[in-house]
Amino acid sequence: MPEFSSEEREALSGHFSNADRPVFAITTPRQADRGALMSRYSRTDKGMRRIFLDEFLGNEGRGEEFYGRVLVEYGDDSVAELGGAQIAIEGLSNIAAKGIEDRRIGLSYLEKSSRYVAWDRREGGEFRFYRDPALMGSRFADEYVGACNLDFETYSRWVDPVTRYVREAHPIDGYRFRDSEDGGEKPYGSLRLESDIRSADAVYRGSTRAKALDVVRGLLPASALTNVGITGNGRAFEYMLTVLFSSDLEEERGLAAQIKSELEATIRPFVRRSDDAYGRALQAYLRGVRGAAASHAGAATAAAAAAADPPPSPARGARPVALAGHEPEPDAVDRVVAAVLYEHARGMPYGEVVRRVGAMPGARKRGIIEDLARLRGNRRHRPPRAFEMAWYTFDMVTNFGMFRDLHRHRTLTLERQLLTADLGYAVPDELGAVGMEGEYKECMENSRRVFGMIRDRFPVQAQYVVNFAYNYPYIMHMNLREAAHLIELRTAPQGHADYRRAAQEMFRQISGVHPNLSRIIRFADMGEYGLERFESEKRSEARRGGGPGKPTNSGAGGYSA
Repeated sequence: MPEFSSEEREALSGHFSNADRPVFAITTPRQADRGALMSRYSRTDKGMRRIFLDEFLGNEGRGEEFYGRVLVEYGDDSVAELGGAQIAIEGLSNIAAKGIEDRRIGLSYLEKSSRYVAWDRREGGEFRFYRDPALMGSRFADEYVGACNLDFETYSRWVDPVTRYVREAHPIDGYRFRDSEDGGEKPYGSLRLESDIRSADAVYRGSTRAKALDVVRGLLPASALTNVGITGNGRAFEYMLTVLFSSDLEEERGLAAQIKSELEATIRPFVRRSDDAYGRALQAYLRGVRGAAASHAGAATAAAAAAADPPPSPARGARPVALAGHEPEPDAVDRVVAAVLYEHARGMPYGEVVRRVGAMPGARKRGIIEDLARLRGNRRHRPPRAFEMAWYTFDMVTNFGMFRDLHRHRTLTLERQLLTADLGYAVPDELGAVGMEGEYKECMENSRRVFGMIRDRFPVQAQYVVNFAYNYPYIMHMNLREAAHLIELRTAPQGHADYRRAAQEMFRQISGVHPNLSRIIRFADMGEYGLERFESEKRSEARRGGGPGKPTNSGAGGYSA
C-alpha cells in the first residue's frame, strides 16, 4: 500500500475518499481532472493518488490541457467517455425530445410523463406548445396555433370527466387491498384501520387518474412541451450535439447551442469539437447522408410510378406489428446453442462448435434451451448473451404516443420516418362511453387538414401539429435477448394498453417462427387489465409507508412517457 505524509494526506482529502485503502472514489471537483486522471492512470505504474500529487495538485487547467492534446491533436475519442455530466432541458417539443433520445449509446434519459402528469397547464395564459419560427412567420401560423389550441382545449376539458368515468367503470369496491391487521387482502369496504383506508384511497386515485390520462393523451400534439433529463459521458454528449447542430429544425439547432453552453461549465474539453471545424465537417456529412437518402428514395418512388407499380402505403387499420425478417429456426437454434457451449469448448473454434451442435439430436438442443429457461426466476434474470445470436426485424405502425414508450429501448436498431397524419389514428374504447368520441375525431381531422396545408412547404415542421394518436411507421431490429427484455417489460400489467398489446403480438410472432428459442421468454404476460397501474400503485404506496405491499417480478423499470 502507498504511504503518504501527513501533508500529502491533507492535500488528498478533498480529491479522494481515502488515502490508505486500495479502493477509493475520485472526488476531485473538476470533471476534466477526473477524466484526465483516469486516462493518465493507464500509462504509468504510479498510483492515481501519486499521479495527482505529482502532476495535478496546484496545476490548474492540467485536465483541460490534457484533453486538448489527446482529443484534438491525437483524435483519441474514447478518453472523452471518462467525463460525465447531467443536464436538464425544459420546455422542448416532443419532436425535439425524440431527436435527442435517438442517441442510444452513452446517454440515459428521464422524461415528463403523460400518464402521471396532466398536460393542461397554461403559461402566460397560453397552452404550452412549441411555436416554430418558420411556421409562425408563414401564412399557416393562425391555422397551426388554432389546431394546437383546439387539441389542448379538448384535452383539458375532458381530463376530469374521463377520470370520473374511469372511476365509475372501475369502482373501488371491486378491488382488494392489503389489510395491516392480518396481512391478507380485503375488499375496500372491509378495511378498518384509518391508515389502510388512506392507503387504499391513494392507490385507487393514482391508478384511475393514470388510466384517464392514458385515454386522453392521444389528443396532445407533438408540439406539446415536455422536460428531459440526461445523464451521459462526454463522447456521447459531443455526438448528440453534433447531430442536433446538423438538424433541419431550428428548435434542435437552438437546443444544441444552449446545451453546449451549459456543458462547457462542467465538461468543456469533452464537447468543444461538436461545433468547431471538426464538428462542422461531421455536421455536413450527416446532412449529406440525409440528402442522399431522400434523393434515392425520391428516384425509387418515381421509377416505381413510371413502371405503374407504385409502392404500397399502409392504410388505416394496418397491422401494427409485422415480423418482417428473421432467421430459420434450425440455424438460429444451432448458433444460440453453440454460443451457450462456446465458453467451455476448450479452444475449439466457434464454427466447429456450430457444426457439432448441428449434428446433435433436436431434442437435446431443445433440452438445453429449456434448462436455461427454467433457471430464470424472474424477468430481471436476463437470458445469457448467447441469445443475442438470433435476430428479428419488426415493421411497426403504432400511434405516436406508443412509439414514445417503445423508443426508450436503446439496445436495438430503430429507424423511423417523419411523423405523419396519413396513416389514421387510434381511438380509445372509452371515448364512446364517455361521449367524447365525436370531439376527439374532430380534433384529429382538423390536425390532419392543417398538416396537409403545411407539409409541402414545411415537411419537417409539419410534424409539430400531428397528435399522439396518429399512427407512425418505424422498424425495430433486435436480437432475442433484447426481445425478451422488451416483451417481458412491456407486457407487465401496469403498462399502457397500447404498447402491451403490441409487445404481446411480438411474442406471438416470435413464438410462431421460433417455437423452441422463444421458450427463453418466460415472463410475457398475455392478460388484459382494467386498471393497469393498480398493482404497481399498491407497491408504490407501500414503499412510501402507506401500507403493506405485495412484491412482484413484473414491475416496469425506467421512466414513463
